[in-house]
Amino acid sequence: MAVKSKIHPKWYPEARVHCACGNSFVTGSTLPEISVEICAACHPLFTGQQKLVDTAGRVDKFNQRSAAARQKQEEAAARKAAREAKKAAAGL
Repeated sequence: MAVKSKIHPKWYPEARVHCACGNSFVTGSTLPEISVEICAACHPLFTGQQKLVDTAGRVDKFNQRSAAARQKQEEAAARKAAREAKKAAAGL
C-alpha cells in the first residue's frame, strides 16, 4: 500500500519552540517556529513554584471586576443603612 502524496503537511524535524520565560528548544512539528507561554522550565508542576501567568491582562481584568463588585456591595449596604436610619428617624 502506497502513501498518498500531497495530503500530509510539511514536517519540520528542527522546529524551534520559544517560551515566554526565555527558554527555547528544538522538536519536530508541522510549524517551523512555535511560541508558547509555559514550558517545562517554568511550569509550576516541574519547578514547584506558583506562578500567575497573565495572558492578555486576564488577572488584571478579574481583579478589576472583583473590586467593582465589592464596591457595588458596599454602596448597596450604605443605601440600605441610610433607608433604615430614615425609617427610624421618621418613626420617632
